[in-house]
Amino acid sequence: MTSIRRLSQVTFFLLLASRGFPVAPPVDIGSRWELFVDGFLVDRQEGVGLRLHEPVKREVVLVTDQPWEGPTCAYFSAIQDGGKVRLYYRGSTGGLDHSVDQVTCMAESDDGIRFTRPKLDLIEAGGTRANNVVWRGVESHNFAPFLDQNPAAKPEERYKALGGLKQPGKNWTQGATPGGLYAFASADGIHWRKLRDDPVITKGAFDSQNLAFWDAVRGRYACYSRIFSNKIRAIQSSASADFLTWTEGVPNRYAEGVPAEHFYTSATVPCPTAPHLLLAFPKRFVPARKKVAEHKEMGVSDAVFMSSRDGVQWDRPFLEAWVRPGPDPKNWTDRNNMTACGIVETGTGEWSLYISEHYRHADHRLRRLTVRKQGFASMHADAGGGSFVTRPLRLTGKRLVLNYSTSAAGSVQIELQDERGQPIPGFALADMPELYGDEFEAACSWKGGSDLGPLAGKVVRLRIAMRDADLYALRFAD
Repeated sequence: MTSIRRLSQVTFFLLLASRGFPVAPPVDIGSRWELFVDGFLVDRQEGVGLRLHEPVKREVVLVTDQPWEGPTCAYFSAIQDGGKVRLYYRGSTGGLDHSVDQVTCMAESDDGIRFTRPKLDLIEAGGTRANNVVWRGVESHNFAPFLDQNPAAKPEERYKALGGLKQPGKNWTQGATPGGLYAFASADGIHWRKLRDDPVITKGAFDSQNLAFWDAVRGRYACYSRIFSNKIRAIQSSASADFLTWTEGVPNRYAEGVPAEHFYTSATVPCPTAPHLLLAFPKRFVPARKKVAEHKEMGVSDAVFMSSRDGVQWDRPFLEAWVRPGPDPKNWTDRNNMTACGIVETGTGEWSLYISEHYRHADHRLRRLTVRKQGFASMHADAGGGSFVTRPLRLTGKRLVLNYSTSAAGSVQIELQDERGQPIPGFALADMPELYGDEFEAACSWKGGSDLGPLAGKVVRLRIAMRDADLYALRFAD
């Protein structure tokens, strides 16, 4: 019966195509959240468009002013482990990249806002063992930990990390010299050990934050590391089943016409509520500019936003900055505005990220940023209003749920259409009362109610009419 139904559906689409109807195969999004950070769901639009939302700059959460830290601390990772939020970062006073005196520090918090340095008594640094240092050595230059969500991970390897550099020499940026990224593990995020004496990834430049995570959707570990492409700082991805044996790196790819820019870091993470979607917050480096004349080093930086649905092809509908340096002149010196790797939930509907400021200055620090849950970007309509129609979707679940926001005068209305673009009786635009407000999970309701159960399994399109409103995400909920 199922095969007959599928066959008849294919025949139906072929018939529509033969009669001149523009037909696309249906997309099965199941019950997952789909964020409007790209044009994946949009078939056609009028009077609406994608809009990037800047984060809100909040308080400074850490100043790296301890003797074992310093003005060139960098490469922060934010990890939420139950009720704790941990920050890992390089302690550095400005020495050489290959200095064995570099250390990895850890600060922790109960709310993601107020951080303290635990006195771990593990490694002497800054003339004392009463510090927050968890590793010492050249690998601390870019030690990047993560909490391993792999259900098969060993208890003694709940935390994992990558860290390391290529040795100086001819063609080191192409990985032609000894060295590379080493694999680390820890049961508690404090006591670390190398998993192997030799580096596990050797082809790359690596003089940056080279991060990894468990990609649950694709069932593998993923690594995003530094390479150079035509002398431009770029990003490559590798995959592994066991965290020790990795595939050859694949450079990130972008659409035709997207400019090649220096991406100093990537801060790549799976989206917390939609892990099939990868988000990245690269630090964009402009090496030829110098804003503060008396500052020794060249270069200015900001942060940008991009996303991917396969980890290789990256969408950049927004070429503008996600975070600008702002009016603070210390943020207009080199290597500032570097987004930490990690998204932390710090309140109802609030996600926090962190960004570094005042690099090479005595008050080098980390500032918290907040964004609306799933609110990095949206489909936006101004007061004049507009609408868009989705690609054909296979409807699952019993409700359509939205993360949206309107003004007091704004609204959102949704019409369910069949494959031909005709309104489904009872679910036309006129059948849905105007939805207005600011909600993270609002169930759509028509005159006959909100139950979509009778339409389960059917292919539908959504026509979404908006006025002075933003739609951040939607899903079909059970």
